[in-house]
Amino acid sequence: MLGLEDLEIGLMFWAGPDAKKTLEDVKSFGVRAGQLGFPGDLPLEGAAARWDAALTEEKFTVATAVCSYVGEDYADVPTVERTVGLVPRNTRAERVARTKAVSDVAKELGIDSVACHIGFVPEEVSDPVYTEILDVTRDLCDHCAKNGQNFTLETGQEPAQVLLRFIGDVGRENLKINFDPANMILYGTGDPIEALDVLAKYVVSVHCKDGDWPDRDQPEALGKETALGEGSVELSRFIHKLKEVGYRGVLSIEREEPDAKTRREDIKKAVTLLRWLTGRD
Repeated sequence: MLGLEDLEIGLMFWAGPDAKKTLEDVKSFGVRAGQLGFPGDLPLEGAAARWDAALTEEKFTVATAVCSYVGEDYADVPTVERTVGLVPRNTRAERVARTKAVSDVAKELGIDSVACHIGFVPEEVSDPVYTEILDVTRDLCDHCAKNGQNFTLETGQEPAQVLLRFIGDVGRENLKINFDPANMILYGTGDPIEALDVLAKYVVSVHCKDGDWPDRDQPEALGKETALGEGSVELSRFIHKLKEVGYRGVLSIEREEPDAKTRREDIKKAVTLLRWLTGRD
């Protein structure tokens, strides 16, 4: 990875039509690594060549290729259950095909991990959907394995013990975790520090994101994302725990604030905060 440091500070960002311009914008935050997201509506034809040229010229390292899908909506818990990831049956086949296509592009770029939100995995193993998602995940793991990649599930929509059991039931060595501490809070699925202890041996990438717990009086609501350091994650504890469990990979800042100006300012502050917490300042 081009001589990256342990706990290199990076950014989760989305591919735009102009790869070089996108990377120049990302590097303006003072980072040289991160996660490259492929929006569900981004044409993939020719994407590998464009991004390979830009990544080489800009000397930028991508640790993970992230998939999103057309039609996903994170408005509240029922909407997420209905629209997000590979669980919804009506969009499953096209999304599996899209994930494999992103994996193939990532292979050409030398990216060894492909991540997505798989959706709400049923907690009951007797649920027919549970068996279906086991098979889907095995299929994607096998495709990624042929490309020399991990298939990586993002945390948040299941409690840690449910996700741990699911990984065991899938039974593929290249099934790993992209750990997002804020998602554990936003979905109300558990304390992220405790969850990291449970899942640590599978964690190959992380998001640095923050947020607050859902309103208890609104059981279908999600929590609210905040700027890094302003929510309930307890970032210093999170960084300490990452070090304790032996994580050495990229710290990819993720900020999903819709206002572009606010998002840029929040990312700048996040870089400064992480530099301080990792002893770079």
